[in-house]
Amino acid sequence: MSIWEMLAVFGAGISAGAINTVVGSGTLITFPVLLATGLPPVTATVSNALGLIPGSISGAIGYRKELAGQRRRALKLSIGALIGGLTGATLLLALPSTAFETIVPILVALALVLVILQPRISKAVQRRREHNGTTARSDGGPLLGVGLMLASVYGGYFTAAQGIIYLSLMGMLLDDTMQRLNAVKNVLAAVVNSVAALFFLFVADFDWTAVVLIAVGSALGGQIGAKVGRRLSPTVLRGFIVVVGTAAIVQLVLR
Repeated sequence: MSIWEMLAVFGAGISAGAINTVVGSGTLITFPVLLATGLPPVTATVSNALGLIPGSISGAIGYRKELAGQRRRALKLSIGALIGGLTGATLLLALPSTAFETIVPILVALALVLVILQPRISKAVQRRREHNGTTARSDGGPLLGVGLMLASVYGGYFTAAQGIIYLSLMGMLLDDTMQRLNAVKNVLAAVVNSVAALFFLFVADFDWTAVVLIAVGSALGGQIGAKVGRRLSPTVLRGFIVVVGTAAIVQLVLR
């Protein structure tokens, strides 16, 4: 890499770390930059997954206040995320690179619709629970577990916009604030990125220069994203998710 390419990758890492912490989709910044440096798609994907681990961990640490009281929930959901992430990483090496290109924009679009409708859905679910005399499960039940595991399969495969899918599912099935759900989302993303990256270390090619640059950049970006994201109101955070998600869909369709 030239010095300018290295600076571009480092800058993309900072941006990706910040955006991933607030909502997700940071891969849509780093991945094209890595391709522009001449890396093959699979090598770029693997290098990106390795580099984003510090950013995911940094973002989760930045949201540690919102994680208070959610240890059991985060641990339980992380089991499915780990299984899904490992499955997705395996599929990346087994399937053609175009395997998810058709379905991914559809998944992201559906997730955005759920994010937009989440307040109404939550109220409807709450009214139904009150009518039936039941309470919300703190872990979201089997439906959330399976949904997040499937989202993690995609996350281990490519990662772009997985955070949006996580937030849409948890927003529907958990009775909690957007900020607290975002904190759990960061933990799940860290689990998926880590397990996929560890798998790649032993079976795939990667570029150490790209990995180090994205790792340092995303760690810094994770702290920036946490400071900014934690101050956003639920409405503003939801709006930001929609904007980023829409941009992700456009890029995925045109790519």
